[in-house]
Amino acid sequence: MWNKTLIALAVPLCLAACSSMAPDYVRPEPAVPATWPTGAAYPAASTAADAQTSVAEVSWRTFILDERLRQVVTLALQNSRDLRKTIANIESARAQYGVQRAAQFPTVSANVTGSRSGSDPSGDAGTTITQSTAANLGLSAYELDLFGRVRSLTDAQRETYLATEEAARATRISLIAETATAWLTLASDRNQLAVAQQNQASALRSLELTQRRLQAGVTTAVDVRQAETVYHQARVDVASSTTAVAQDRNALELLVGHPVADVLLPETLPDSANCLAEVPVGLSSAVLLGRPDVLQAEHQLKAANANVGAARAALFPKLTLTAAGGVASTALASLFSGGATTVWSVAPALSLPIFDGGSSRASVDYSEAQKKLYLATYELAVQTAFSDVANALARHGTMQSQLSAQTDLVTAASESYRLADARYAKGVDTYINALVAQRTLYSAQKTLVSTRLTALSNQITLFRVLGGGLGGDDHSGSADALP
Repeated sequence: MWNKTLIALAVPLCLAACSSMAPDYVRPEPAVPATWPTGAAYPAASTAADAQTSVAEVSWRTFILDERLRQVVTLALQNSRDLRKTIANIESARAQYGVQRAAQFPTVSANVTGSRSGSDPSGDAGTTITQSTAANLGLSAYELDLFGRVRSLTDAQRETYLATEEAARATRISLIAETATAWLTLASDRNQLAVAQQNQASALRSLELTQRRLQAGVTTAVDVRQAETVYHQARVDVASSTTAVAQDRNALELLVGHPVADVLLPETLPDSANCLAEVPVGLSSAVLLGRPDVLQAEHQLKAANANVGAARAALFPKLTLTAAGGVASTALASLFSGGATTVWSVAPALSLPIFDGGSSRASVDYSEAQKKLYLATYELAVQTAFSDVANALARHGTMQSQLSAQTDLVTAASESYRLADARYAKGVDTYINALVAQRTLYSAQKTLVSTRLTALSNQITLFRVLGGGLGGDDHSGSADALP
């Protein structure tokens, strides 16, 4: 008897098996060129062709060579509050997917009920006791998903969950890049502070020399005032750079979400070869389709596509079923001993929208419009990714040339200042020439530090926009991990 009951309750699952009314999903063609831009600003084709590995396959631990920076990035991944918020969003989305997925299956419940009542119609014949006991297994208001409405809603929620997974991957990659950039910015500003302090010391020597020459009567008060101007401006620059260094550390620790020990902080800007690995950039633009933000947009498009199927299915009849089967007896002892009566009930309900003021049709129109919206969003994500890479490549292609030129400029400016200062000290040249040479050297030194920071930051940017950062360290967002 119980086997028959279970078979009867399993019938709805067979009836509910059907295909979705959602449109077949086809990944849109990328609205970008298949290859990266070329020209004077971009890396030579021979250099780009050397890369055979997708950056997305490279872990940040391989890309970052400086051990101190690796430890700081590890701290950020462990303590960042932004990352914790993103992970909480993932957990919420997964739970919502679980709730929606459960709607595909009937809720089966078992219950045992009993009643006992008495009556005495004549008032003196004694009380008549009546009792009954029943046990049954049943399901309530289960929708037979004949047109795939519930399945489409489940698919949409699943894709929404996967989109949050990709958002988390994008957050991790951005956090790695931002932390590395903040660490290098601190190093750069410490270099700028050292340059400013050197300039201040040089300006002080020039001021003292000019004051002695004034006392000796071989120069004018104008030269002294000019030297004082240079010295006081140097003091301003030292104070400003000191503030920048303190603020850089605050910004880094905010990203990390934890105080950073002094031993993990850079004193000077490291050389590129000892800090970051080279970024392979020779693959086609198809690698952009694996970027987390692009995959996130694609999952959102898939969710919108599934919602179209749910809206279409809502135009058709909805069949729900309430059913129960079990046994009943007048005595609890005989309920399961073979003396009980078999009871069952089946209550199907069919509803068909006849007139709803166009609400169902409008829902279909809305879902189709949303699909168009997310299609445009996906295409824009691909185009934005391509633009990000193109800009980073344009900077990458000319960076070494700019660094070389700026280094030569510092060397020339340093020699020019040495000669001009010596000529002024010997009284064979004016102070104005020494002053111009000093300002030129100071500006060239500051620009060289900024250029070195730009070169390192561009390597990080190129690594990030090509989808690098996690490599084999992260497998979130895998559809295979979901039921």
